[in-house]
Amino acid sequence: MFTHALTRAWRKNKTLRYGVPMLLLVVGGSFGLREFSQIRYDAVKIKIDPELEKKLKMNKVSLESEYEKMKDSAFDDWKNIRGPRPWEDPQLLQGRNPEFLKTKTT
Repeated sequence: MFTHALTRAWRKNKTLRYGVPMLLLVVGGSFGLREFSQIRYDAVKIKIDPELEKKLKMNKVSLESEYEKMKDSAFDDWKNIRGPRPWEDPQLLQGRNPEFLKTKTT
């Protein structure tokens, strides 16, 4: 009898029907987001192996040093070559025959 009255109230009252699930979603979502955002801060606290940290410090590669390497390169003979499509055999495209590229293989 009590469940029948509760079901009836659930169907008639819009606050119970739409408001309570919405509040549960908002409150539950905030707790879920808190757990996922906490992973970010926990990952920062992880200590790196001293040997790996030493290797990383020795390998100083900066944007400026990479730019200096690329600045002297000549890109005049550069060609834009597309990769193989899923239905094409990548081994056949190594020769890059233009006539073959126009035909579709199955």
